[in-house]
Amino acid sequence: MMKPTIEKARNLAGGNGEVIKKHLLGPAELNDKTRMFAEVTLPPGASIGFHEHRGESETYYFLAGTGTYDDNGEVRAVGPGDVTFTPSGKSHGVANAGTADLVFIALILRD
Repeated sequence: MMKPTIEKARNLAGGNGEVIKKHLLGPAELNDKTRMFAEVTLPPGASIGFHEHRGESETYYFLAGTGTYDDNGEVRAVGPGDVTFTPSGKSHGVANAGTADLVFIALILRD
């Protein structure tokens, strides 16, 4: 059994506030195809700025809270049970739009 590692980052990809990443698997468990598998928490008012993925894709699975997701300029509401996918060459960003933590699983796979 692994113990997740916690990473805190401020203004991730030019976003606002602090983002908390709980890495569910570490480098030893992730193969060359997987860059990140983590539970991400955005406190109220926090965001991950709009950014592009090159040579990798990113999927989010939302667990709790409410937010807005920018999918290449198309902004939509997200909440528990929603899934987003950003392929290589495309961009995205996410913001907490509620009063509770926005929590999601993030999976980054290399091409």
